[in-house]
Amino acid sequence: MSAVRIVGIVLAILGVILFIVGLNASDSLADRMSNFFTGRFTETTMWYMIGGAVLAIGGGVLAAFGSPGGKP
Repeated sequence: MSAVRIVGIVLAILGVILFIVGLNASDSLADRMSNFFTGRFTETTMWYMIGGAVLAIGGGVLAAFGSPGGKP
């Protein structure tokens, strides 16, 4: 397995973890109040979810289509 694919797997795992942290943060009292009054989550929660999704997708693509056999 090439280093590029390993980095892709690590990024995908970190992205999923970050997305889960964002989902858990959306259940907090502050986010519930923000969602109730503004119809949106707080900015921090949105960045967790967006960043996690981008990392998970990017890492997955990198792991799937990274350089095969360790060739650059």
